[in-house]
Amino acid sequence: MAKKDQLTPKEEELMQLLWEHGPITISRLVELYPDPKPHFNTVSTVVRRLEAKGFVDHNAVAGVFHYYATVQKEYFRNRSFGNFIKSYFGGSYFGAVSALVADEKISKDELEELLRLVEKKGK
Repeated sequence: MAKKDQLTPKEEELMQLLWEHGPITISRLVELYPDPKPHFNTVSTVVRRLEAKGFVDHNAVAGVFHYYATVQKEYFRNRSFGNFIKSYFGGSYFGAVSALVADEKISKDELEELLRLVEKKGK
């Protein structure tokens, strides 16, 4: 994943808000953050960075900018998950699931449901 395609933790947090609440103003974004809330200028700077990367755009409504995400959440989820598997499990999805089983983070019922999904997908 190119650096331009990566999100910093602050950018990711803001994108989550945009996916859930956009189109939205900077003031409203600040209100949605948990305490301690970031400063208006900080949020504005992150939005501008995301706009420069092409992930956010805006519309002017009565002279007020309303920002919205231009990429779907799934775009980052798929890329991030793939990079996570590559980095921590050598690209092995089996290794990732095996680790979940070993750490008791996934149940037998959940594994059986996964197997049903795989079988259904194969048909």
